[in-house]
Amino acid sequence: MPFDRAREAAEVPSAFDQDATSYDRLVGSNPGYVEHLRLSAQRLALPDDGRGLRLLDVGCGTGLSTRALLDTYPEAEIVAADASAEMLAQAREKAWPSTVRFVHSRAEELAAHGVDGPFDGILAAYLLRNLPDVTAGVKDLHALLAPGAPLAAHEYSVADSARSRAIWTAVCWTIIIPLGWRVTGDASLYRYLWRSVLHFDGVTRLTGRFRDAGFDDVRVEPVDGWQRGIVHTVLGRRPV
Repeated sequence: MPFDRAREAAEVPSAFDQDATSYDRLVGSNPGYVEHLRLSAQRLALPDDGRGLRLLDVGCGTGLSTRALLDTYPEAEIVAADASAEMLAQAREKAWPSTVRFVHSRAEELAAHGVDGPFDGILAAYLLRNLPDVTAGVKDLHALLAPGAPLAAHEYSVADSARSRAIWTAVCWTIIIPLGWRVTGDASLYRYLWRSVLHFDGVTRLTGRFRDAGFDDVRVEPVDGWQRGIVHTVLGRRPV
């Protein structure tokens, strides 16, 4: 069946709702998952522990990316948003300082839920691939940034490499999908994960979207481990 991004994106929040209570346990078995989120947060390269800065974590899920931002910039104000109510419920059960606020909203509807810029930095972890319109999503994030502020998109991208596609498929069908089935009894979210990554941009196309949206200093940084060549930090900065 052809991959229909808009249709699939509409169903993503409910799929995450279903698996929210097991999500941290599953990703916790993925070597490097949390460390790589922290690495992307660090690549925002913000000063003074984030003192006086306002940051956005969009697509925050259960708060693992929010924790990466908080650990890296403990003095910042952080707004964290996600489209899945159940994932947010898991996030809110964790201990947070008063400087962290969670908002239930799709990325494309943030303004309607009271989330307005400018932000001094944005982390978007595993978000862009799940949007109905990636180009519009990148432009929306650009508009939320203060002049000179950075965006770090932490994302899967394998389209430019046959080797990466082969490794991704092998890992999904031997580990991720069977483990998802074993833990939840329903592997549909993890089959979607496999397909959505295969049908997502390569880094060449994704960095092109960043430049077309008006970002400067666009670049891609790798992660280590088995995810090298599969997970990337795509960085850009709104011009001053």
